Amino acid sequence: MAKSFARTAESYRVAPGRSFRLESLDPADTAGLDLEKKSARALLEEGIERLVDLQARLYAQDRWALLLVFQALDAAGKDSTIKHVMSGVDPQGCQVTSFKAPSTIELDHDFLWRCARELPERGRIGIFNRSHYEEVLVVRVHREILAGQKLPPALVGKDIWRDRYESINGFERHLARNGTRIVKFFLNVSKEEQRKRFTERLDDPEKNWKFSLRDVLEREHWDDYMRAYEETIAATSTKWAPWYVVPADHKWFTRLVVAQIVVSTLEELDLRYPPADAARRREIAKARRILERGKS
Repeated sequence: MAKSFARTAESYRVAPGRSFRLESLDPADTAGLDLEKKSARALLEEGIERLVDLQARLYAQDRWALLLVFQALDAAGKDSTIKHVMSGVDPQGCQVTSFKAPSTIELDHDFLWRCARELPERGRIGIFNRSHYEEVLVVRVHREILAGQKLPPALVGKDIWRDRYESINGFERHLARNGTRIVKFFLNVSKEEQRKRFTERLDDPEKNWKFSLRDVLEREHWDDYMRAYEETIAATSTKWAPWYVVPADHKWFTRLVVAQIVVSTLEELDLRYPPADAARRREIAKARRILERGKS
C-alpha cells in the first residue's frame, strides 16, 4: 500500500498514557479519501498481496508470532474486516478464535486463562474476535456478571478494574518479551450507523440470522460502554501492545486501515526466509542429482 497511507493508518494509534474521549473521534472519518468501491478494493488487494508475502516469511522463519485483537460494539464489522483483510493468508499459518460467554470450566480459572490457551504459536498469526478485554468492558458495564466468576469477595472491590488493567499489561508484556507482537483494534462505529446495520439485518431475510434482540437492547448501555472503552484503551495502550481506534462507519476504510497496520507491524520484524546451511545445501545438491538422473 502507498507509503502515504501508512502514515494515515498510524495516526489512529493511541499513545501510551493518553486519555481521550471517543465522542471527539469521528467514526465516519476517511482521512479525506473518497474512493469508489472498485478503487478501494484495488488498494486493499495491494495490501493483502504484501500481507500474504509477509505471512509466508513469518511462517518460514518460525521466530515471531503476531496476535491481532479485535474489539467493538455489535455490528461494527469485526467479522467482515477479519474476513476481507485475511482473505489471502495461508490457513495453516493463521487461526481465529471467537470468545463467547465463559464456560463453567473457564470460570474455574483466572480471567486470562482461556485466552492464554488460544495464543498463536511461533510463525503464526492469531486473531482474537473479542478477547480478555471483555472482562473490563462487558463485565464492567454489567457488574452482576462478577457474581458468577467465583472470586473471593475480598477481591471484588473498587480497584478491581485497575487491578485487571495491571494484569493485562503484565500478560501482554510477557508475551512481547517472548516474541509475540500484539496489535489491538477498536472498531469505532457510531450509534446511528449501528442502528442502520441492525435495521438491515431485520429487513434482509439473508441477514436475519445475524439478528439478536440482546444486541439491540445493549444500545441502552451505549454511554457506559463508551466510558469503559475510553478508560480501558487509555490504561492498556502500550509501546509493546498498542491500541488503534479505527473509524468503522465506512467498512472499506476500516479494512484499508487494519490491513496497513498489520502489514506495517510485520515489516518491522524484518522477516526473512531461513538461509540453507551446509547440510541443507548438500541435501539440495543430492536431490537435484537424483531428479536429473530420473529425466526421461
